[in-house]
Amino acid sequence: MKKRLYLSKDNKIIAGVCGGIGEYFQIDPVIVRLIWFVLTFTTLFAGVIAYIVAWIIIPETPKIKQIKPKKKKQKKK
Repeated sequence: MKKRLYLSKDNKIIAGVCGGIGEYFQIDPVIVRLIWFVLTFTTLFAGVIAYIVAWIIIPETPKIKQIKPKKKKQKKK
């Protein structure tokens, strides 16, 4: 199965972008948020635009469909 990047539903503060990136790279989302915060202020708020673009581009986590077991027909005696 391919590893895919999705917005996080569990580690979400605004949109789940940093949480999704953290889950993808298997690191703590707080570290991703801190790096994003530092880069935002050192690049004159380009991180805000990048966050919004990532929010639009990265898909939401797909919902898992539950498969209902089929009912077996009972034989009439």
